[in-house]
Order: sequence, then structure tokens, then C-alpha cells
Amino acid sequence: MNPLIFLLILLTMFLGTMLVMMSSHWFLVWTGFEMNMLAIIPLLTKTHNPRTTEAATKYFLTQATASMLLILATTINLLYTGNWSIMKLNNPMASAMMTMALTMKLGLSPFHFWVPEVTQGIPLSSGLILLTWQKLAPLSILYTISPLMDSYLLMIMALLSIAVGGWGGLNQTQMRKIMAYSSIGHMGWMIAILAYNPTMMLLNLYMYILMTITIFSLLMVNMTTTMTSLSYSWNKLPLTSMIILIMMLSMGGLPPLTGFMPKWLIIQEMMKNNNIIMSTIMTLLALLNLYFYTRITYVTSLTTLPTMNNTKMIWQFKFSKQMPYMAPIIIIMTL
Repeated sequence: MNPLIFLLILLTMFLGTMLVMMSSHWFLVWTGFEMNMLAIIPLLTKTHNPRTTEAATKYFLTQATASMLLILATTINLLYTGNWSIMKLNNPMASAMMTMALTMKLGLSPFHFWVPEVTQGIPLSSGLILLTWQKLAPLSILYTISPLMDSYLLMIMALLSIAVGGWGGLNQTQMRKIMAYSSIGHMGWMIAILAYNPTMMLLNLYMYILMTITIFSLLMVNMTTTMTSLSYSWNKLPLTSMIILIMMLSMGGLPPLTGFMPKWLIIQEMMKNNNIIMSTIMTLLALLNLYFYTRITYVTSLTTLPTMNNTKMIWQFKFSKQMPYMAPIIIIMTL
């Protein structure tokens, strides 16, 4: 891509996000979302092949649908209240439609299906932008209008997202899909605490962005996209591979790593607000994320040596018989 065009695209994407974050007018918010969406499409198709084209098409259709719902909710709210102010979202139908539009842009369940498919079909650098920068604009709007939204609907979506983020990543071997499901789960944690303490959501967002940037940067250095290639890199770049695995365990919330802190604070805050059942379910579902991160760590660092069979290199992954006995230890450490 031409460097000047690439710079203009990044500038447009940056200005679109800034317009959303600084606006108090719904039409300007919608305009910022459109600028952001149209600017990132060329970044998704940097490498010209059918997979990137398919991923960009899926992303465009999903985001266009969300933008349509957003402008429809804004119009309904305008007819009901007579103004375009963000803080005047008084119509229940407009509030519900706005929630669906913003959660669709974030990739929360049940509107999560596009996230792993799009992330898998694009380069690692584009996936990094998709899973970090593209979350800022919808989360900033949710942060602003959180007192005006239906907290029960947000809680249901948050719980579904945490569950999907855990279950979806269990049988994945592609690193980009694993990071996509991890993003869905982390968004669920952020939305769950939004109704009680929005500042805690910002802390979780900062930690998530830092860890995601670190993992994607190291994957780009290693040119790694699968668990198999990550196990190959363990022999060549052991320090880099070890950092990747530690960061993944941190994203899973394993104490005493950094990723445990926001989850612990969120659970503590929810229990202070007498939401014990929800916090207990979230803690148990977090074990799913921690399990597949532990599985990645085990498979990529303790693989057997390659063997030759019919001139093909076959990597045999053998799980230890003692792995099932580690589950109670992981549960105790997480709780």
C-alpha cells in the first residue's frame, strides 16, 4: 500500500474515533462511526486474496447493519424527545435498539459471530487494530449513556459473551481465532461492570489493550498464526515464546499475573452490590478461558520431538495424564 494513502487511512480512522468520543450529538456520533468503518476496510484487505475480501465483506455488512440500527434509534428518540443530545435517550425502544447497535459493533453475544471469522481472515496487524482500536468508539458511547440503558439487558449480553468467549476458544488451534474469542469474553467482563462502576470498565479496557498489543506484536515478530507454528518457535526463540504464553495466562486471569487484577476487582465490586449469583457464574465461566490458555501453554512448550513418517513432518501432541488433576488447583487459585 502507498505510504501516503496508508497515512490518510490511519488519519481518517483516528479522526472518526475521536469524533465519536468527543461528540454530544447523535448525528456526529453516527458520522464518526461511518468514517471509522470505511477507513478500516482497506486495512483489512492489505493482502489481496479471497479470505481478506470475505472478511472485509462480513465486517462491512455487520457494521452497516449496526449503523442502520443506530440511526434508526436516533430518529425514534428524536421524534420522542425533539433533540439530538446523547444524554436525552428517554424512549425505551430507542434505548434497546441503541444497545443492540453498539453491542453489534463491539461483537458482544449474540452478535458475536462476525468477530472470529473476520479476525481469522485478515493479517495480524489488521487484527490488532480490529480488536483494540475499534473497541474504543462503541465503549465510549456505552460509558457515556450507561445510566440511561437497560442494565438487565446488558447483564444478559455480558453473561452470554463471557460464556461464548470461553466455550468458543476451547477447540481452536488458530491464534487469531483464540484472540477473537478472548476479546468477546473480555468485552463481556467490561459490560458486566458497566452498570455498577464505569471507571472499573476503563481499567479493564486499559489492561486488555496492553495485553492484546503485546501478544499480537510478539506473534507478528514470530510470524506465528497457529499453535503448531508457535511450538516451532519455542526452539528458535524461547524467550519470546515464553513471554507470549505468560501474557496469555495473564489474559486468562491466572493469579498473581496482571490480568487477574481487573477480574478480581470486578467480582469484588459486584459482590458489594449484592450481585453474588452473577459474579459466581462469571468466575466459573472464567475457568473456561483459563483452561484453553493453559492448554496452549502446555501444548506449545511440552511437545514431543518431530518424527519422520513417509517424508512428512508430524508433530505429536501428548497431554499428560495428570492434567485432569490440575483443574481443582486452577479453581482454587482463581477463586
